[in-house]
Amino acid sequence: MLEALHKAVAQRHPAPGLIHHSDRGRQYASGEYQAALQQYGFVASMSGKGNCYDPPRRTTMESFFHTLKVERVYRMIYHTWEEARHDLFEYIEMFYNRKRRHSALGYISPVAFEQRLALS
Repeated sequence: MLEALHKAVAQRHPAPGLIHHSDRGRQYASGEYQAALQQYGFVASMSGKGNCYDPPRRTTMESFFHTLKVERVYRMIYHTWEEARHDLFEYIEMFYNRKRRHSALGYISPVAFEQRLALS
């Protein structure tokens, strides 16, 4: 997870103050991961145990996690971690971000939405 964080920062160059939402997994709560978030100036955000709606800004990420599980994870059988990692990368990067239409974005993909913002 830490490697994914570093790759995302290197690729996207987010500004300090970014809200990093995660579940309560130990990998995200670890001192090493929290230190990296602090180093980048990110705000760590975790749902309260059993409460995915506290505070409301987290609902977007909870919706993403739900969609990922329902549309992909629960429909697949992964035989290795590498197979799961590759499939989820493909789903997120090639389908979810580039092709899947999102009602919150006016029924366009996140990539198309981002491109529109860049042109504004």
